[in-house]
Amino acid sequence: MHGTTHQEELGLFQTIEERHSVRKYEAGYEMPAEDLTAILEAAAMAPSSWNLQHWRFLVIEDQKKKEELLPIAYNQKQIVDSSVTIAVLGDLEANKEADAVYGAAVENGFMTEQIKDTLVGQINQAYEGDTPFPRDEAVLNASLAAMQLMLAAKAKGYDTCPMGGFNRDAFVKSFNVPDRFTPVMLLTVGKAAMPAHRSARKPLEEVTIRNSF
Repeated sequence: MHGTTHQEELGLFQTIEERHSVRKYEAGYEMPAEDLTAILEAAAMAPSSWNLQHWRFLVIEDQKKKEELLPIAYNQKQIVDSSVTIAVLGDLEANKEADAVYGAAVENGFMTEQIKDTLVGQINQAYEGDTPFPRDEAVLNASLAAMQLMLAAKAKGYDTCPMGGFNRDAFVKSFNVPDRFTPVMLLTVGKAAMPAHRSARKPLEEVTIRNSF
């Protein structure tokens, strides 16, 4: 197996360094469908607990639907100016995917039927009862996909902004989101009309603890 080349390493670190939240976009810029597909495919390759892939991407590109979303997102103009807004949803009933996910693994010879049954049983048990576990898992895993989406967009030459500021209840109602899914964040994607504001980060020493508090 070949290790990562210096060029690949530079590319990844450069992408991470260049990604900043952009709130002003070139209005009317149409993103080619193949770019959007590539970005979503990259996001869907994110890791997830038990490989249940807790994310769903609600792609809002129709201008009328963006206008509908605008007041729900407290009239943040990036909603209508960006090429697309992607609502990242988390699956509150991701255990329902276990049978299909592991059935495919059995078919591909990755595991035995017995191991599959054991795993599916464990997953269903984890989702039982009135616990915060399903919601925590939905938000955690969908967020991994959202971050991967933002990096993929940057690598393709697009800018993004993760948005937590929107009326979730109104969003669910207006966009007919089934009860099974919870809105995690909105991501605007498009071409920046002006450079993002640089934001400072805390020194690494302030956010890193080694071994134990």
